[in-house]
Amino acid sequence: MNSDPACFCSNKYRREHSPPLDNLIFTRRQFLERTGMGMGALSLAGILGLDLRSEAAGTDPALTPLAPHAPHFPAKAKAVIHIFAEGGPSQVDTWDPKPELTKFDGKTIPGHDGLAFGSPFTFTPMGKSGLPVSSVFPKLGECVDDMAIVRSLWTDIPAHEVAQRFMNTGSLQLPKPSMGSWVVYGLGTVNQNMPGFITLGGKPEWRQASFLPGVFQGCNVNYSPKMKLDEVLLNISNQFTPQDRQRRQLDLVHKLNEAHAQALQKDAQLEARIEAFEMAFKMQTEATEAFDITKEPQAARDLYGPSDLGAKMLVARRLVERGVRFVQVSAGGWDHHNKLDENLTKKAGEIDGPAAALLKDLKQRGMLDSTLVIWGGEFGRTVVRDRNGNEFPGRDHNGRAMCAWMAGGGVKGGTAYGATDEFGSRAAENKVHIHDFHATIMALLGFDHTKLTYRYNGRDFRFTDNFGNVVKDLIA
Repeated sequence: MNSDPACFCSNKYRREHSPPLDNLIFTRRQFLERTGMGMGALSLAGILGLDLRSEAAGTDPALTPLAPHAPHFPAKAKAVIHIFAEGGPSQVDTWDPKPELTKFDGKTIPGHDGLAFGSPFTFTPMGKSGLPVSSVFPKLGECVDDMAIVRSLWTDIPAHEVAQRFMNTGSLQLPKPSMGSWVVYGLGTVNQNMPGFITLGGKPEWRQASFLPGVFQGCNVNYSPKMKLDEVLLNISNQFTPQDRQRRQLDLVHKLNEAHAQALQKDAQLEARIEAFEMAFKMQTEATEAFDITKEPQAARDLYGPSDLGAKMLVARRLVERGVRFVQVSAGGWDHHNKLDENLTKKAGEIDGPAAALLKDLKQRGMLDSTLVIWGGEFGRTVVRDRNGNEFPGRDHNGRAMCAWMAGGGVKGGTAYGATDEFGSRAAENKVHIHDFHATIMALLGFDHTKLTYRYNGRDFRFTDNFGNVVKDLIA
């Protein structure tokens, strides 16, 4: 009879002596591989000098895809705020003055059908650079010395959905990763408790990861300052389970997924779903705080103004300040087919103060040099009256001429690059295609756009498809 005392091991030691979960799920072939090849594999690792410790594996970008990565070469820009002016702003009414068009107002002009529509707005030189600024942007005009205005931008197809897809993903037809997904794929993110890519409104296609791993997908937040914080980020906090138990649940899910991957195969959708749960757990405290603009001094909130768009600009700065790599703010409503004078004045007035506040705030905090701010839409507008001279004229779609501006992040401020023809109807000098624009953004972030690639279906894909040239004159 056994007289040994009963074992009273603690839970800690009982767990240590229990078989791991992954040892319970494997095939006979895997059993033979583990037992028959294990010693040989260890010997080979020693001969090749491989370090199989978990600490070494933890630095592998494939295992920690959101960890910060170094770009191809040093660059000032570390983060991006993209203000997307959906709808197609008119270039000749915003950043590309055309006095010759005004002279022909109401008359026919060579090479165009319809009557010329001179801009109802005036342009005034502003800043030390003396760049002409439309009267609809009085506050942004105060920041013009920090801005590089691209006047010769053009796109392929002036249809909203196609052109928006092109501007955001570099693709006209096929589903491709969005700009923010490429940036986070290349740079990772500084704050592991927040998504690297956040959108404040906008269409799902603008934030898609496509064939990139799901962890690079943009996280959309339908933010409004009028919403309660627990309504801004739905399903982030768990009212029924404490955080320590949530952590244990996620750890179990990871173990089950690892066992599934080893016994069967990896499932990209399953990986993305687990990453989403993991990120939601991490976001419970830090993300909610980032959207609480009441913690900002009153002077800062006054600078951005009381509008929803002003609050979104302030949140964009707070997100970048907390290590988010790419923030897109949807600022649409620029599709002005009629009542241009009234509608463009209203829309420009909505963005003028908040965008200027963002640039001034970033500069005051020493963040503008490391933050690239971009404003622009998907195409430009015609220089003749839409519907050929109706009572309240506007402008039709035009992909041959459009404009955009960039500020901070290594941009050469106080400059205007390229030119359209005398009427502003098409890019004429130093043309900048959308792929060129994207290549320049990548260069400002430290990437050779031809080498930032991802292999999918036997092909190396990149953001700029198969062409694009960096506009070096836009870089300081």
